[in-house]
Amino acid sequence: MLTEDLIDFPFSWRGDRLPEEVEELRGRTPVRRVRTIAGDEAWLVSSYELCRQVLQDPRFSLKDTSAPGVPRQYALTIPPEVVNNMGNITGAGLRKAVLKALNPKSPGLVEWMRRHAAELVDALLGEGAPADLRGGFADPYSAGMHCRVLGIPRQDAPRLMRSLDIAFMNSACPVTGARLNWDRDLAYMTERLDDPATTGLMAELAALRTDPDYGHLTDEMLATVGVTMFGAGVISTSGFLTMALVSLIQHPDLRDELVAHPGRIPAAVEELLRVNLSIGDGLPRLATQDVRLGEVEIRAGELVLVLVEGANFDPAAFPDPHTVDLGRDNATAHLSFGGGRHYCPATALGRRHAEIALETLLERMPKLRLAVPIEQLVWRTGFMKRIPERLPIMW
Repeated sequence: MLTEDLIDFPFSWRGDRLPEEVEELRGRTPVRRVRTIAGDEAWLVSSYELCRQVLQDPRFSLKDTSAPGVPRQYALTIPPEVVNNMGNITGAGLRKAVLKALNPKSPGLVEWMRRHAAELVDALLGEGAPADLRGGFADPYSAGMHCRVLGIPRQDAPRLMRSLDIAFMNSACPVTGARLNWDRDLAYMTERLDDPATTGLMAELAALRTDPDYGHLTDEMLATVGVTMFGAGVISTSGFLTMALVSLIQHPDLRDELVAHPGRIPAAVEELLRVNLSIGDGLPRLATQDVRLGEVEIRAGELVLVLVEGANFDPAAFPDPHTVDLGRDNATAHLSFGGGRHYCPATALGRRHAEIALETLLERMPKLRLAVPIEQLVWRTGFMKRIPERLPIMW
């Protein structure tokens, strides 16, 4: 790749509006050379058709993005072998156990989410407005659900949450604290394997240690499942929920419609998934062969970044894309859960998690709105998710 005419990516950390560069790139150069945070070169893909092609084509590899010497999107904050986490889980024979744990139809899970959401809203109402809807609701609601799924004490969530501020950083160079966090959290999950009070997925994983069919699994491999599920799960569900609430607040007519017709909340969640800007960077893939992508020849060894917001706001795929349309025919065709072999395995749980949150909030806070002008929100920078540091609301 030539080094001239590079543009820096990501474009903007603000999550309340689509970066202005997106539509221009998609219209003129949907496969465009960019400079990453790490200072390396990559191809940024911004149209729906081409983004989907990259995600579905096995010649574009997620696993190989962590190989030594390849172009980097940013410095790794987890061990390289963990980057292809779901592939590792499948290869170890653990996919069935993980998918079972992530099923929203697991006994009692939905009821638990409803109770937990109601408890958090009760606390906000008790304290009075203004309240921080991210710190007081989205984060603890997401962390609590993952503690329930993993079968670990909910009171341990804050110590695990502290790691995420570093684990999901976009840094040009390695961060010392990332390894410290990883080692600490891995030790914590290893202890849960030996704790008779552990339930949920961690208990199921612990039980496999006595099964001769799983003799190849080490405690570190099993504990890694817990660490990555908590981290990736919490940051994804909380990030989406926070940004869905930002979008909902920006559309008071939609809020009022959902208050009047709560049965439309599932359709709203799908559209809020499409228009949300919580993915703060591109989904990385490394070309393992030369591949023709649109009008561009991608060479083996080059980094490709899928711009999800480019695809999800592409009018060729979603007419009038800036409108939240609850009757959209292809509502589930968005790429917010990825695609291809690395399609997120927790899609059903993520949807149900958000639906229950919106149902609870809109029932108890039907006039939910920002307590400050939206221009006053402070957006986190250098992070894999676009999120406001706080989401001050009143009702």
